[in-house]
Amino acid sequence: MDLSTSEQAAITSGGDFWHTSPVESADIPAVTVTDGPHGVRMQATGGDLLAGVPATCFPPAVASASTWDPELLRRMGEALGDECRAQDVAVLLGPGVNLKRTPLGGRNFEYFSEDPILTGVLATEWVRGLQSRGVGASLKHFAVNSQETERMRISADVDDRTLREMYLRAFQRVVTRAQPWTVMCAYNRINGVYASEHHWLLTEVLRGEWGFEGLVVSDWGAVVDRVRAVAAGLDLTMPGPDADGDAALVAAVESGDLDPALLRRSAERVREMVLKAGKRPAGGYDAEAHHALAREIAGRAIVLLKNDGDLLPLGSSSTLAVIGEFARTPRYQGGGSSQITPTRLDDALTEITAAAGGEVRFAAGYTVQGDADEGLLAEAVAVAKAADVAIVFVGSVHETEGADRTSIDLPDTQVTLIERVVAANPRTVVVLSNGAVLATRPWDGKVPALVEGWLLGQAGGSAIADVLFGRVNPSGRLAETIPVKLADHPSYLDFPGEHGHVRYGEGLHVGYRGFDARGQEVAYPFGFGLSYTTFGYGAARATATATGVEVRVPVTNTGVRDGREVVQVYVSLPGSRVRRAPRELKAFASVPVAAGDTADVVLTVDRDDLAYWDIRLGRWIVEGGEYLIEVGASSRDVRASVTVHVAGDPDRVPLTIESSVGEWFADPRGAEVLGAAFAEAAGDGPMSAMTANPEMLMMLASLPLARLAAFPGSPLSAGDLEKLVAAANY
Repeated sequence: MDLSTSEQAAITSGGDFWHTSPVESADIPAVTVTDGPHGVRMQATGGDLLAGVPATCFPPAVASASTWDPELLRRMGEALGDECRAQDVAVLLGPGVNLKRTPLGGRNFEYFSEDPILTGVLATEWVRGLQSRGVGASLKHFAVNSQETERMRISADVDDRTLREMYLRAFQRVVTRAQPWTVMCAYNRINGVYASEHHWLLTEVLRGEWGFEGLVVSDWGAVVDRVRAVAAGLDLTMPGPDADGDAALVAAVESGDLDPALLRRSAERVREMVLKAGKRPAGGYDAEAHHALAREIAGRAIVLLKNDGDLLPLGSSSTLAVIGEFARTPRYQGGGSSQITPTRLDDALTEITAAAGGEVRFAAGYTVQGDADEGLLAEAVAVAKAADVAIVFVGSVHETEGADRTSIDLPDTQVTLIERVVAANPRTVVVLSNGAVLATRPWDGKVPALVEGWLLGQAGGSAIADVLFGRVNPSGRLAETIPVKLADHPSYLDFPGEHGHVRYGEGLHVGYRGFDARGQEVAYPFGFGLSYTTFGYGAARATATATGVEVRVPVTNTGVRDGREVVQVYVSLPGSRVRRAPRELKAFASVPVAAGDTADVVLTVDRDDLAYWDIRLGRWIVEGGEYLIEVGASSRDVRASVTVHVAGDPDRVPLTIESSVGEWFADPRGAEVLGAAFAEAAGDGPMSAMTANPEMLMMLASLPLARLAAFPGSPLSAGDLEKLVAAANY
């Protein structure tokens, strides 16, 4: 590519808010990039950045993750790709794969799960679907972006093993299996270094270890210093234009402060992306078909949390009280950059009224703003008393990019509404609308039926009616734990940080891992969800292969309705030499099973997903041993278990003079070499007597070998140490 230094600098920053910079002399056009991830948010004409051209608002990730269905996410990606082509969009800014470290995360509605495997599998298929249409994905936000508080500068302080196993694992899976066109760097710092300037993250890991082939784009406004960013491996700064940054790059190249090859490489990556985008054909889409797909996904995302006495599904002749402003004015998406202008919007009140055979009466119960009103409450109670069944719609008032939540509790007004309605009519169904989990205790104890309705996109109203009336048998499962109270959550004491730092003190024990490790009571566990039918599990079988573990289990629909079971495989290694959670999700499958039928479900646990990050060796290690495979309907509902032997990877850590005496004797070669040295140097001194006594050797086990040699009367001299190290590591 024959571009001048100034042209190279210009092409590595945006032309405006949503376009790359063209270079007319080199026949490089501008291309459009725009927000997703659950719709195409093309900015409409005018100055309002959040006003978009109408597009299908699919269920946000908080909902689509609860389907636990990669194929459904692939279909969603394909539909998004078609809408991008219809609006001439080259790159859709999604998916977001940051872990839900805390239920307070303001952007949790855009993220999939508290588990990296579930997140990674779903996001991989989303990317494959989108990019099959010739449209690029932008995997975000790289990395450790799990809060909105001080998001532009907070340092996420996290240890290496937690970083690798939890916060990078989903990114790694998507990059290595789907090759997104772009990866978007986060705003925040990681262990003190801005993501946009993090050479280890953007170059050594992303490109060097994972083989990423695309370009790294900044989150909008994430770049602090263009020169340092390009040197670290960032290619495209957005938005633009950035004349000062362009000039700084040119000056750095001319002064020798920046290797010109680095700028040239970034410019080439931008050019390659633009040329790739130019190969996509123009297209259109069927808005009604996409609305139907959004409805299907939403229906599959709804989680039935409680159904005492089989109150649901509703009978067609029941008289119904629909209560709650959210039934009429739906909450269907969160705020911020992902906010979609829908092509149409279904509300639950209209859809329930259309589906019901009996009378349907409505009472708002509270204002649109969620404020209390005694008149509205009294009306709701009266309407509930007169009905066979009361359906109460409640939820969070607002979730948005840019601000974390301060509580997981329902507004007091809504709790009061639930309590008064259920007192007036014990046959009450509560439907939640929320972008992150809400606490349900103690009010759910009085409610016979509870439906987690999330933020369901533009077809959410019809999807809720489908589930309430049994046209769709609920199969959604929780992708995040619902705690009894916020203080129970593993992240509670280390969120949101202070003085520019947030400590990831719970380490590996994110979400259900932390609850399970402490034996903590939860309201509803990770992976949980009910159905209008029941499923029985047979005996599980597991076979270790060169590429992982194949798990087989028969699952029988023991009810009278066709349904879908989400079969989950959790793995643990009792007696592991490293700290682990009691169980970790490693495979899952969403399986349709007709009433009375049995499905022989086959799931594969990838060997790579059994590995832990060994901080001593700086690489992934599969520890050998007898793995416990637990198959169940949630992280706390194990239906079958089996053990399987998995061969381990070589993981010998070289011995040094700073290795302890215990580590030397735990290593077969080290024990041989050191034992021989002790025997050869045996004498009458006190240290010689100690090293000859097994009990005394136990006391010395934590002593580094170099310190032992320094003790008076030691059987080893300083001159012996390097010879011992060489002999042990030959």
